[in-house]
Amino acid sequence: MQFLKQHPILILFVTLVAVVLGLFVNTYLKNQNSDSGRAWGGGTLVVVTTTVKVDTLVDQVEAIGTARANESVSLTSKVTDTVSKVNFEDGQYAQKGDILVELTNSEETAQLAEAQAVVDESTRQFERMQNLISQKLASETTLDIERARMKSAIARLEAIVARLDARLIRAPFSGILGFRAVSPGSLLSPNTIVTTLDDVRVIKLDFSVPENFLSVIKIGQEVIASSPAYESQLFIGTVKTISSRVDPVTRSITIRAHLDNNEGLLRPGMLLTVNLVRSRSKALVIPEEALLPIGDQQYVYVVTEGIANRTKVKIGRRRPGIAEVIDGLEEGQEIIIQGIIKVRQGSKVSTRDKKES
Repeated sequence: MQFLKQHPILILFVTLVAVVLGLFVNTYLKNQNSDSGRAWGGGTLVVVTTTVKVDTLVDQVEAIGTARANESVSLTSKVTDTVSKVNFEDGQYAQKGDILVELTNSEETAQLAEAQAVVDESTRQFERMQNLISQKLASETTLDIERARMKSAIARLEAIVARLDARLIRAPFSGILGFRAVSPGSLLSPNTIVTTLDDVRVIKLDFSVPENFLSVIKIGQEVIASSPAYESQLFIGTVKTISSRVDPVTRSITIRAHLDNNEGLLRPGMLLTVNLVRSRSKALVIPEEALLPIGDQQYVYVVTEGIANRTKVKIGRRRPGIAEVIDGLEEGQEIIIQGIIKVRQGSKVSTRDKKES
């Protein structure tokens, strides 16, 4: 008592400090309780949720491949002569058999007319001799001679027709023509490229995978290809050929797949990202953002009647943005995917669907 009477100011100061400290501790505890989901006064946390669902997971091998035309050729002349007519434009679609370039053929045309006349005359002589034979006015030997003359004339005519045809450059198959490299009056030789022709209705896609995947590669397997030129477009095809040899340097094997290209989007020489589909299977999946790693274990918060319950899960395969759940969850359960940091075991939560966030 004597101390209190002698030091009243000190006692007042200590009392004020105790009151302030008490208020600070009280406020701190309220904030901590609110952050942990056990909101002071029964408040709730607003979180974003989604449901556990079954989806298809694709096991695939990724590689880089090069697109090639189904058929491709550089067109050249069979003979040396000048160009008399060009019948195509750059980038034109040509049907099989279309005449693209005509070479000078005036000499062969005259020879053709002469040969045709010889064939007509020898044919008439042969028919006249047949009539005489029927009337027994000529011998069989004479008929054989006229038959030989007629066949010889026909053979010469066919040879000239073949020489004329050699002066016509035709499309050997249907496809898209490249740039025109000649003009009327140009002198062509067998080494001169007139243009290119590519059949791109089907694209051959060549790519390599490590040899350890050889046991899971089969003819007819699905291939999914994509190109930076068409970010949202996927090109589906199938494996057609597996190389008979493994590269001893890279220890990889080359595979050829065929892709449908009816829209003409793909061009020979393009670089494509290839996914070789090994298998497809149904699995229970959740968004990766729902996972809460603690040590070497994975947990999620399952919401049941407005209460968040931390649940241990076993994770299997992972894909960009999703994870396979092997154990711990069931289809249709509601889990938290946003707001996990503030949630604690037993927190009261108010949920909204991810689409509403």
